[in-house]
Amino acid sequence: MTAGVLHHDEAVMGTVVSIDIYASALGREAEILALARARKTLHWVDAVFSTYREYSPMNQLRRGEIRLEEAPDEVAEVLELCKAVREMSEGWFDAWAMPGGVDPTGLVKGWSAKRALNDLVDAGVEVASVNAGGDIATVGVPKGLDRWRFGIQDPFVQGQLACVVSVQGAIATSGSYARGAHLIDPHSKRTIVGVASATVVGEDITIADGLATALAAAGPSLLGAIERAGYLGFVITNDRQRLASEGFPFLEIDGTAGASPQ
Repeated sequence: MTAGVLHHDEAVMGTVVSIDIYASALGREAEILALARARKTLHWVDAVFSTYREYSPMNQLRRGEIRLEEAPDEVAEVLELCKAVREMSEGWFDAWAMPGGVDPTGLVKGWSAKRALNDLVDAGVEVASVNAGGDIATVGVPKGLDRWRFGIQDPFVQGQLACVVSVQGAIATSGSYARGAHLIDPHSKRTIVGVASATVVGEDITIADGLATALAAAGPSLLGAIERAGYLGFVITNDRQRLASEGFPFLEIDGTAGASPQ
């Protein structure tokens, strides 16, 4: 880790969230307080939206025990975002097509990363990233760089990168290589393998997260819809083909291991 960077890993929402603070006008003690606020937000999101916590508001809503108006206001906010991404993705992201009732899981990790990053910015942090299991929100740029650089894991070779990507804003990756067949075809309601890896880059991590989920399910045929939404996509198919939007910000192809800003 670069000298002077405040780094923290937090196990939450069924994944590991990594927070890195690169620069601020704050002292280290104030940065730690900002980090604590971001951690508190992540745990609050988990408590509200988790489909594994029996009495989370999300699960109570899914079971019909509460109405949407009785849930925290943020639940309605997230579901509105789910509707927007459903339209952008031509129905390939559909929180209402999931088993057991509405489930915004495919988007809420990115949303939580954005909220945690906003906590840091509100506290005075100028350069930081929040990585929620491959869904990364950023602010500013580390010293000496004009853009962030992140590696995308090769889904077929453990410990090797498929490429390094130059990012200003957000990057989200989804696929079957880490979790196996966990994606749902919203049209047939069946579990599918989709592609090995799908990555979306763009301005907003919440939208990028939902679109990456959709791209992982639909495959390369969805790249056009993602571009029309103002984002860029990259897929590695199960037969190892690599297809990307024109202008996708590749920095290196077949890079070396490591997924931190360089």
